[in-house]
Amino acid sequence: MGKASRIKQQSAREKIAAQREAARKAERRNRMLITGGSTLAVLVIVLAFILVKVSQGSGGSSGSAGRTPLPASVTSQVTGVPAATLDKVGRGAVPAYTQGKPPFAGGSGPALTSGGKPEMLYIGAEYCPYCAAMRWSMAVALSRFGQLTTPLYGIHSSPNDTDPNTATLTFYKTGYHSPYLAFTPVENLTVNKTLLQNPTKAQSAVWARYEPDPNTRGYPFVAFSNKFVMKGPIYDPAVLQGKTWSQIATALKDPTSPIAQSVNGAANYITGAICQMTNDQPASVCNAAAVTAVKSGL
Repeated sequence: MGKASRIKQQSAREKIAAQREAARKAERRNRMLITGGSTLAVLVIVLAFILVKVSQGSGGSSGSAGRTPLPASVTSQVTGVPAATLDKVGRGAVPAYTQGKPPFAGGSGPALTSGGKPEMLYIGAEYCPYCAAMRWSMAVALSRFGQLTTPLYGIHSSPNDTDPNTATLTFYKTGYHSPYLAFTPVENLTVNKTLLQNPTKAQSAVWARYEPDPNTRGYPFVAFSNKFVMKGPIYDPAVLQGKTWSQIATALKDPTSPIAQSVNGAANYITGAICQMTNDQPASVCNAAAVTAVKSGL
């Protein structure tokens, strides 16, 4: 082989070797990019998961804090208790729990109104077991005058309080439409007792009028346009202990069940108080047998 041929062959081999080395480098680069990209994607997913968990765990207004949409069947049963069932319950278990005393205190001051309608102001907290009990009754009563926006969200009261983990619904971000009254719910604290909604100055002033000492001010508080005031539960929340949302909702249609006697009995009293706000409108609700029966005992 001549010198020129050897030089040409060597040059070709060097060129091929250089091409192979370039290909190996490119392959290594691709592997690094793929590995790095996959690692980055995993990190992004993990970070997003952590942020979601932190947001939920904080119990703040931006997190779900254990709120979950109630099954449609539960919502339907709670917001559609038949009038005949409520009439059969009548006063229910309320007089026994309140020891025969009126369940509500008398109101004072100018009538509360919102949007030109009498206002029912509720201040509660998601951790509160007494609020957990009374929300069921309020939902039943309010549904006789209008419509709560759906889906309704279910929660459980604090696991570290009286009657722990009571299944209930929350009025946080729940709207209400009625031609007869305005319903203004304020869920002050989350299940974890962190701030959820602050009452306005006007709402706090109403609350303070009936419970002046902030150290003893409690939940639930309901002002029926300042005609009546509810300060605490009017039936024993223990009747709901250990029950699921579905079990509670199903029991409402049986007027002889302890749950219906408590929840629906309290709903009849709340209905009577609302009728005092609306001047007995609508008559189909306010002239019902059970509502007529409880009015004198408000």
